[in-house]
Amino acid sequence: MLFFNTMMFGTLVSISAYSWFAMWMGLEINLLSIIPLFKSHKNSYPAEATLKYFITQSLASTIILFSIIFSMNLLEFIPQNFNYFMMMILNSALLMKLGAAPFHSWFPEVAEGLNWFNNLILMTWQKLAPSVLIMYNMNMMLFFTLIIIISSIIGGIYGINQVSLRKILAYSSINHIAWMLASMLNNKMIWMIYFIIYSLITLNIILIFYFFNIFYINQLFNSLNSNKMFKMLFILNFFSLGGLPPFLGFMPKWLVINFLINNNFYMLSMILVIFTLLTLFFYIRMTFSTLMFKMNESVIKTMKINNFSWIFINIVILKGLFICTLIFNLL
Repeated sequence: MLFFNTMMFGTLVSISAYSWFAMWMGLEINLLSIIPLFKSHKNSYPAEATLKYFITQSLASTIILFSIIFSMNLLEFIPQNFNYFMMMILNSALLMKLGAAPFHSWFPEVAEGLNWFNNLILMTWQKLAPSVLIMYNMNMMLFFTLIIIISSIIGGIYGINQVSLRKILAYSSINHIAWMLASMLNNKMIWMIYFIIYSLITLNIILIFYFFNIFYINQLFNSLNSNKMFKMLFILNFFSLGGLPPFLGFMPKWLVINFLINNNFYMLSMILVIFTLLTLFFYIRMTFSTLMFKMNESVIKTMKINNFSWIFINIVILKGLFICTLIFNLL
């Protein structure tokens, strides 16, 4: 509990920092707090994943400190002698912390070794601080456009070949990072909407995996065939994550594309859409594996009250697109 709180505190220090040095300090508090959270006494995989995570994050932290000492005043956010090369190094280090391609190699490897709860932290909360810090220096359009394109392509293509659900979610996350960076190019508020909705959908999916203790695609056959309701929610959540229109996951993508096209980023929006279709392909392939087999299914089981509340939350989140558009119309 202590480490969980200090992890959150570190992120909040980073976000609300007035100087680059305080920002770096917040990132360090966050990193040192999350190491004990990742560790497990039961097996050695989390220890290996934690070590990989620690090495990459400390390398990125060192590069951040190096670049802010070289190119900026430590106590102010305004670059003193704006050096394009140093800003590129700083942004690369922040992108490495985020797990964006081509600095992504550690991300699926670390995700593979962790349990579902830690994966949830890695894929949602840990993206918050680096994303906000990247927003402070988004004035390198070509550099970020390249990063967005590479992240989108790698997130789409590498995910197709995976059988581990943790790696699939990690590559899907890299693809979503591309969208989040694209949303930052135009409007910071859209990034906030995207991040919150992505976190909610990821929470739903990881809860299903945690509940049934599933880690690989071949386990989906047996586990989800016992309950139709969970199977349906599982499928709908993946459709939502891929960004299919009736679901909430479509809304942030819709907003991002709208702003990209308004600002004449036609090629970028096309690349993003095409490679998101690839991620949608491997989501649908996973959901098909649960649809095909029919063993001992019951139409609806007697549900415990906590299951019912969880299902209610799921349905609200899935149907959130209608609610959001209604709110926009009222405003």
